Amino acid sequence: MDTMLAGRFHLDSKKFAVEEVPIPVPGPGEVLIEVKAAGVCLSDVHLLDGSLVPLFATSDTVTVGHEVAGVIHTLGPGLKRGLSVGTRVTLEAGKTCGRCSGCVRRRPCTQMLTAGIDYDGGWAEYVIAREDTLIPIPDALPFDQAAIIPDAVSTPYAAVVATAGVRPAQSVGIWGVGGVGAHNVRLARLVGAAPIIAVDPLPSARERALAFGADHALDPAAPDFADQVRAATDGRGLDFAFDCAGVPAVREQAASVLGLGGSLILVGITPKPLTITEGLTFNYLQKQVRGHYGGFPESVSELVRLAAAGRLDLAPSITDHIPLVDAADAVSRLENKIGDPIRLILVP
Repeated sequence: MDTMLAGRFHLDSKKFAVEEVPIPVPGPGEVLIEVKAAGVCLSDVHLLDGSLVPLFATSDTVTVGHEVAGVIHTLGPGLKRGLSVGTRVTLEAGKTCGRCSGCVRRRPCTQMLTAGIDYDGGWAEYVIAREDTLIPIPDALPFDQAAIIPDAVSTPYAAVVATAGVRPAQSVGIWGVGGVGAHNVRLARLVGAAPIIAVDPLPSARERALAFGADHALDPAAPDFADQVRAATDGRGLDFAFDCAGVPAVREQAASVLGLGGSLILVGITPKPLTITEGLTFNYLQKQVRGHYGGFPESVSELVRLAAAGRLDLAPSITDHIPLVDAADAVSRLENKIGDPIRLILVP
């Protein structure tokens, strides 16, 4: 067999389709991965609806998908790692440009390429991966759970432990309890944040937040919302507010309930301008706004170890498995919140 199915997005026409394409051949330093599971992310939805534009696209058509797990099928020439055919792996969601010495630890390259956006990703039967982007996974970690680690889990993980640096007993608010926010709740719980306040307009999402470890789950439209936050934090306000929705109104509300020295962490992405209309109190309380994007180089490896050690059970995060040929339906389900999914998994 020389061809495979792949979910392809045509950047010029803005059309998406599952098409038959040639199976790629790994070059120097690359391997061919047989895909076993691929996550469907809100970033994929934004790519297909045109609100997310690739910054470093390598062609005018791209195979979508940056949450991928599978097995090594074919080894390319010139590999530096001791990789073997059949090894179970998950893939980093991006890679450095390859034209410089790479990323300084915890400081992303200014030309970090994103899989499934800038170059071919894993909504396919097979995908090419550079050897330095492969993270081996243990046999006990299912492919579907491993696939979502490189973004849905590593993004909030890095936001919690690195960008924010949350310490035990610090108060945390999390706006938007979808694919990223649900894991933000669990990871805040893992590091000992208290209290954890989840904020979402959907009753089902608030119920999920409580099941995932939140101490309180609030409706952002409640007329006494700010009073509820103050009561939950004994009047201190939040140490950290995580915007996992990427919505301007969320950022305004989140900033308004920060306490002394509190920080707003921008986890969700949006092309819309960042505005903070709060006046003197923002200065007086020494509040901060911190940008965040994706995970850090060590995030995926650390999360794989945590999952393997039983510290993080990702099974509840898998909402459904969908055949690759029905990728467009999966996108529609996520975009329209049908069934309020956390993560939908495409299976070739």
